[in-house]
Amino acid sequence: MAERSDPADVPGYRIAVMAESMYLVNLMLAPGLAFLVLAWLWHRHHRDAPPLARCHLDQTFYVSLIGGAAIVVAVTLVILAGGLDWAWTWVIVVLYFTLIHSTLIMFGMLGLAKAMSGKLYVFPLIGKK
Repeated sequence: MAERSDPADVPGYRIAVMAESMYLVNLMLAPGLAFLVLAWLWHRHHRDAPPLARCHLDQTFYVSLIGGAAIVVAVTLVILAGGLDWAWTWVIVVLYFTLIHSTLIMFGMLGLAKAMSGKLYVFPLIGKK
């Protein structure tokens, strides 16, 4: 039998896992604070990181920026369209979190699984190629 290598031995493994973890923490537990940690990781390591770490850093950082911009645009459009008293505002907010936010979390979990297995990952549609 061939000996299986440990994914933790892949250069950049710890940074890749940390980036994906911070992405998920930003979406679910500590928005903003976890993004600052992710931005610091990206700024510190993206130029000289091994390919695995660079891939996961770029994916999580850019998708976080796109996701943050999407929610700001969505909220702004909803408030401009009808304000906070408009019944459809809350329908749209619930739909956003049910569809978009949940999808970003699902892709983040897939990215974390790929990072933990020492593999590269590109977010579908909005990931940085």
